Amino acid sequence: MPIHFDTLALHAGSPPDPATGARAVPIYQSASFVFKDADHAAALFNAERPG
Repeated sequence: MPIHFDTLALHAGSPPDPATGARAVPIYQSASFVFKDADHAAALFNAERPG
């Protein structure tokens, strides 16, 4: 199967990770946020305040 340009553009030039063999950096679907205090966080999660 030939390697297409899009595949090369994404994966070429990066050696595999020596520990895992991964070719590309994984996508981490997580985030973290900083709140002023617990009340600030509660107001945001309860949609009482924009943010």
